[in-house]
Amino acid sequence: MKLSESKVKEKEVVEGQVEEQEFTKEESTNQLLMTEDELIRGLLEAATIDEEEFREIEIARNGKVFFKFQIAPLKEQDYEDSKKKWTKYVKNKQFGMKMPESTNAVKYRAELIYRATIKKDRELLWDNKKIWDSLLNQGFQIMNGLDVIEHCLRAGEKDRIIEIIDEISGYGDQFEEVEAIKN
Repeated sequence: MKLSESKVKEKEVVEGQVEEQEFTKEESTNQLLMTEDELIRGLLEAATIDEEEFREIEIARNGKVFFKFQIAPLKEQDYEDSKKKWTKYVKNKQFGMKMPESTNAVKYRAELIYRATIKKDRELLWDNKKIWDSLLNQGFQIMNGLDVIEHCLRAGEKDRIIEIIDEISGYGDQFEEVEAIKN
């Protein structure tokens, strides 16, 4: 099994130097307004997902490439919705509330891969009725795109894809530690 990933585009990170300056009250106010505008712009940019964050997944075994698809970062709500969807809950009589009993890990992981796959590739691979019919004819039980993922990807391949999804969704080591300087 060979599973590879590649960034669609890479960003170059440039580090700046910090320099202390003294400002008048008016300059400080203008500086704060400029900083606020930069913060707003930065937050808006951080809220959008662009193609630079996509990763290409290649499914290959024994040197033969079977197919490729792209994944995008997931939002925290995607993780939460997927977990709720595939978790069985039981009512705890002692506390009078529902408690999680078990999570169907196979379906949960397939759901994450399905949600992370970009729409174009999702329609081409997981939601393609021709693929469903072909798999049905081979004896597989296919009812939706998650079933295609379960039958076409091996356990280790799914595991590696989940690692990549987690990484690009911010659960990896991609944050740089920033040391706060106190005056």
